[in-house]
Amino acid sequence: MQRTTGIAALVALTTLAAGLPAYAAERPPRQITATIETPSLFDDEAGGDADADDPAIWINPADRGRSLVIGTAKNGGLRVYDLKGREVQSIATPEGGRFNNVDVLSGFKLGKKKVDIAVVTDRGLDKLRIYKIEANGLTDITSADVPLLFSKDEAEVEEQATGYGIAVYDRYAVVSRRHSTRLGIFRLEEKNGKVTYRTTDTLDLPREFRLPNGERWTPCLEPGEDPQVEGMVVDAEAGVLYAAQEDVALWRINLAGGTFSSIPRVVERVREFGQPATYDPETEECTVEYVNGYGGRITADVEGATVYPTGKRSGYLIVSSQGDSRFFVYDRRTNKPLTIFSVTDGRNADGVQHSDGAAVTAVALPGYPKGLLVLHDGENTPNDDRTSTNFKFVDWRSLGLPS
Repeated sequence: MQRTTGIAALVALTTLAAGLPAYAAERPPRQITATIETPSLFDDEAGGDADADDPAIWINPADRGRSLVIGTAKNGGLRVYDLKGREVQSIATPEGGRFNNVDVLSGFKLGKKKVDIAVVTDRGLDKLRIYKIEANGLTDITSADVPLLFSKDEAEVEEQATGYGIAVYDRYAVVSRRHSTRLGIFRLEEKNGKVTYRTTDTLDLPREFRLPNGERWTPCLEPGEDPQVEGMVVDAEAGVLYAAQEDVALWRINLAGGTFSSIPRVVERVREFGQPATYDPETEECTVEYVNGYGGRITADVEGATVYPTGKRSGYLIVSSQGDSRFFVYDRRTNKPLTIFSVTDGRNADGVQHSDGAAVTAVALPGYPKGLLVLHDGENTPNDDRTSTNFKFVDWRSLGLPS
């Protein structure tokens, strides 16, 4: 089943006309620090073109102290860390691969056993890769003949409008398409002891928006690109997908089984929404003129999204405001804005800048009795005059929120 043009058009004509509630004057963000950080990854030949991007947390049901953090490193593959931030495993990409985002699914039925798996978007090959997770590391259980996610053929894969962001739930993976507004739902299935997948639904978010003054607006992007989604999380208990369309807004979309079951609704727009902007091909950046109040508080890109539960429906939604290196926290049930924080330089680690992926758990872990928040740091320092990235581990208690 495919739900595209009709839903997208309705979103453009209704949700955006409604606007967002007026926010009170912002307080300065709460400043917190990370407890530890993972080793630096270097995006150069000597570093194996490793560029940290998106983390996921695996809770070891037998021994929480041996839980793991799994992070993508793009051309550098996957990196696996223990709770002290030490690298315990490095997994290379297949030839031509580039690992973008990762999420963890517990209790997947494989044969007669239930296993925990890490599902990764390989944006280089437009495929998913699936790894069984155990205390001693990850094992690849991807079927040899898994299909392309979005591309018609290998020629289209070369254009790199491929699988990008990911969020998993039940037996499904929601995947976004790079340089596109498209989202797809893929059912994960066992095949001869390995895992493959098939498409169950698709949805196109809008690429053009009608503003309250009647004008139409499109985000400023490189010519030929549409506003893509990367950061995503599924609140499985609520049956809700949160999808961060980088230059537009954070969306809330209901799910039913393997389908998108509601018209997407805006949680909050980016600050640049509705503003005129000019693209500079030399710098590959957009110059924005802030001339109206149509935007929200998030500075594009809106990125990593993650949910911290405190009950069946209560808790918090955390989202990265990449453009100004802040994080916004919302009430999980109502999506009402609650607080803002930033991660600054501390005794044990430098701060977090231009963060992409985020992952959180409310499970008590050694050193993190109220849970662990893991954030991508896009400007790790010191970096020895080389481009450096890594992941920061944050004690949930430092956010000062009831748990």
